[in-house]
Amino acid sequence: MEEKFGKVDVLIVNAGVYVLGPLADFTEEQFDSVSDINFKGAFFSVQKALPVLKDGASVVLISSTVNGKGIPNHAAYSATKAAVRSLARSFSADLLERKIRVNALTPGPVDTPVFNTVTANAEEAKAMKESFAGFTPVKRVGTAEELAAAALYLASDDSAFMLGTELLLDGGLRDL
Repeated sequence: MEEKFGKVDVLIVNAGVYVLGPLADFTEEQFDSVSDINFKGAFFSVQKALPVLKDGASVVLISSTVNGKGIPNHAAYSATKAAVRSLARSFSADLLERKIRVNALTPGPVDTPVFNTVTANAEEAKAMKESFAGFTPVKRVGTAEELAAAALYLASDDSAFMLGTELLLDGGLRDL
């Protein structure tokens, strides 16, 4: 692939599965699933991409605003997304010599099919999305286009002074 297309300028790592459940009932299988995909997947995606990443490349890791909140039934998911935020810091330190910038994009609730994966039907998914919208000060969920614009910013030279940090895009959910 490298011979045909050259080195990679931008890597977006959006490894994620949304597994929720109460602490008392959360199984080891559920824990392993969410950890393997959200944390381990992000870690090894970046590691395996290193040989094809151009010096000076930008890596954007997708985290979640719950990485800094305590929310019922979110313990494992939140912890994996906090780990992803931490990877942005650690990877940045590891890759300084190659001038590869690693940052985390930290969205709040976004209108994606994820609502369908944690509910029984379309009606419940719609109700969950509306409920999440109600939690944000802007009273709506984000759009895929808004996230894409933020990822583009992090990938571009416009964010050249950002390193190992997170761009919070959550409609004010975490901080208001």
